[in-house]
Amino acid sequence: MKIRSLTAFEVPVALRKPVRHASHIRHQNDTLIVRCELADGSIGWGEGLPRTYVTGESIASVWRHLTETSFAILLDTDFADPLHAVSVLDSLKLAEVPPDAGVEVRECFGNSARCAIELAVLDAVCRTAQCSIGGLLTSLPEAAEISEQQDTVFYSGVVTSGSGLQQWRSALKMRAFRFRSVKVKVGTSGIDDQTYLSRVRRIVGNRVDLRLDANEAWHCDQVISKIQPLLKWGPTCVEQPVAHTEVGGLAHIRADLSIPIMLDESLCSVEDAHAAIQARTCDLFNLRISKCGGLVNCVRLAALAKQNDLNYQLGCQVGETGILSAAGRHFACNISGIRYLEGSYDRFLVRQPLTFENLTFRYGGRAKRLSGFGLGITVDEEKIRAMAVRTMPLS
Repeated sequence: MKIRSLTAFEVPVALRKPVRHASHIRHQNDTLIVRCELADGSIGWGEGLPRTYVTGESIASVWRHLTETSFAILLDTDFADPLHAVSVLDSLKLAEVPPDAGVEVRECFGNSARCAIELAVLDAVCRTAQCSIGGLLTSLPEAAEISEQQDTVFYSGVVTSGSGLQQWRSALKMRAFRFRSVKVKVGTSGIDDQTYLSRVRRIVGNRVDLRLDANEAWHCDQVISKIQPLLKWGPTCVEQPVAHTEVGGLAHIRADLSIPIMLDESLCSVEDAHAAIQARTCDLFNLRISKCGGLVNCVRLAALAKQNDLNYQLGCQVGETGILSAAGRHFACNISGIRYLEGSYDRFLVRQPLTFENLTFRYGGRAKRLSGFGLGITVDEEKIRAMAVRTMPLS
């Protein structure tokens, strides 16, 4: 199995509505799409979502990585099987390129590009090998203790920051859709979180699992005072309460905080995971496929969490298209122990879907296992080429 061509596309993906949280307001994504074609004609697709405030990447830095990196190790190798492709992808080194001005470089710099490349190659290789990417995940050595097949999974909903009327509308949608679990974005300037959380709890009811996401809104010396008044509404964890630069301070307040802490922006790589474990800064990892550099790294991070008695959720990034939604579905249907599950918003959020299949979850957040080889989806290549504002063969 040899690669005939790798092609990258920059595709602006508009959202149906702006999404606001403490760190950002997003109206669209500058999405990286990668197409991989094998010599036998099999075609695979990958997606990456650069976020300057998460992995240090912008779409501009992604293109610097793609332009300067040699992909010879991928293009020259005849893959024996999908596991061999995983091994070769592990050895791919992205070129050292500068980030945008003022951006700190961490180990995760380049992860969205790496994710898009990995998914495209594995999708194509698994199609030729006539296996699903989910099946490949369960065959990874790291998945031995965490693999479990499920035919049905349940995604959670989210209530984003906004006016009182917007909060009511969003919470009513969560209730009408019968979500079992809902995430509430807190810490946004100008929003009273006590009124906000009280309103959401009153609407969705007491049986729904509520969790908080602060998106780096506070400082360590504020966390306890900010969360303490919210405990009466029964949140089950708080996600990324402080900026990454202050994450070490969570170790000093964790024992005094009566709900678990989840890391997101501070959990983007194996190096981040080891640092969190050693410093005891969290109770859960938020695994997001693009942020963490691909599906394989997410499996490795989940295994590392389990080995250290930590929990994890499979998260998503705002505006993922059906390519990343499909990747997340394969993870969710084949990896055990996922505390919370996010993603597959697809038609609810993306204005122009890139897959012919509808990956959107159904009533109650319910979603089914994907069948077929590779990612098990059909990508609208004509639409991608028409929407792309930049296209480049990788060599």
